[in-house]
Amino acid sequence: MRVIHPFEPIYNKDSKILILGSFPSVKSREDNFYYAHPQNRFWKVLERIYGEAKLENKEAKIQFLLKNNIAIWDSIKSCDIENSDDSSIKNAIPNDIEKILSESSITKIFCNGNASYRVFKKYYKNSLGIEVDVLPSTSPANARYNLDKLVEIWKEKINRK
Repeated sequence: MRVIHPFEPIYNKDSKILILGSFPSVKSREDNFYYAHPQNRFWKVLERIYGEAKLENKEAKIQFLLKNNIAIWDSIKSCDIENSDDSSIKNAIPNDIEKILSESSITKIFCNGNASYRVFKKYYKNSLGIEVDVLPSTSPANARYNLDKLVEIWKEKINRK
């Protein structure tokens, strides 16, 4: 089924790192917000890295991101996808990453998982002049890493100068 990304990126002029997912899950599309599936560990990982209390709602999450100079978006603007299965993605059209870069202070890009990285690499990796790194996915489908291991890897990479 062809799906168009339903919501805008979160960033401002002070954003220094950009975290790119692949494409919103069904639950995220229903809630019209990033990483809305209760089993996705994205918000838990960031809360632990930054020593933040549980972020209870969209507004708290947005304020947290902006306060910590973090931008988030997804690599894919539209695609054919079955439910929330990244492995089913076909005919992906990328988001305009350059828009965020021109309106912010991004110095590093992190892809949340391999699906995001594959799309990003195909369209942008060699053209932006910004360091790009892939992080293990926070998706519940990524059972290879528990929360503690995700926090350890994400923290090490995000805090690397």
